[in-house]
Amino acid sequence: MLQTFNTHLQKIMPYITPTSVLIGVIFAEWLSLYVFLVPWIFTFMTFSGSLGSNFRDLKNVLRNPMAMFVCLIVLHLVMPLLALGVGSLVFPDDTYTTMGLVLSFVIPTGITSLIWVSIYKGNVVLTLSIILVDTLLAPFIIPLMLQLLVGNAVEIDSREIMTGLLWMIVIPSVLGMFVNQFAKKEITRTLESNLAPFTKLGIGTVVAINSSAVAPLLKNIDGKLLLIAVIVFVLAVMAYTIGYFSGKLIKLDQGTVVSLTFNSGMRNISGGAVIAITYFPAAAAVPVIVGMLFQQVLASFTGSLISKFSLHSTGKEAEVHYLK
Repeated sequence: MLQTFNTHLQKIMPYITPTSVLIGVIFAEWLSLYVFLVPWIFTFMTFSGSLGSNFRDLKNVLRNPMAMFVCLIVLHLVMPLLALGVGSLVFPDDTYTTMGLVLSFVIPTGITSLIWVSIYKGNVVLTLSIILVDTLLAPFIIPLMLQLLVGNAVEIDSREIMTGLLWMIVIPSVLGMFVNQFAKKEITRTLESNLAPFTKLGIGTVVAINSSAVAPLLKNIDGKLLLIAVIVFVLAVMAYTIGYFSGKLIKLDQGTVVSLTFNSGMRNISGGAVIAITYFPAAAAVPVIVGMLFQQVLASFTGSLISKFSLHSTGKEAEVHYLK
């Protein structure tokens, strides 16, 4: 029953987050009372998402780290710098909006990227390893990049952010890896499959609660909010595009290119919202919340493009390859 439920949830993933944002805004007065639950729900989601990887997988990928290194550069250097440049240019007098744009593109890759990589026949082991390594590095990378890029304009408590991310991300990730490494495979598979639907429900719950916290800013749909939405959308498209062509440029195999595309484009946006709501003013959370509206839809569209127009080179010839 749980597996059937999970299959249905997987089919409607593109609509879960935008619907949850809408629910959060409509029922803001009631849902805002449960903001304190968000870090705990997110900790559970991280543990569940880490059950698919172990230390052996990580060791195997680290033997040939080029793809992972490229992905981390796109995630935590290229895109944050682009977000800072666009934010500073378009919102020169709005520090918190610029911070929110940077935060939207400095957070780790999304756990749900694994779903899309699996659907479009990408390198699952690489994806799991990128998620794992990026997750483990998050408590150090996020405070560091925020301090470097916007720390002069806004006071940032890097130590508090790092401590919170260690508890919400690193510790549950390591626990999940330990279970995968040392428990019987049947136990791990059963636990992972049974928790999968609750993880997807957790994404919707976190998005709805966090949206309720910034509902007053989202209810007033004006030119600025629409501009933020357009900028976040364009930057997200750029992230997918840069990830795809980075893989092609260094001549990675197609499965690895697919993984690099989704891992570069998708973000752990629910985690970003948790960070924004917990440590920064509500205005900084708006770009992150807005990004939730179209992340899954954009991932679905990207997958369709990859499946229709992906080119394989065989010797000197290229042929159109339709991913199943």
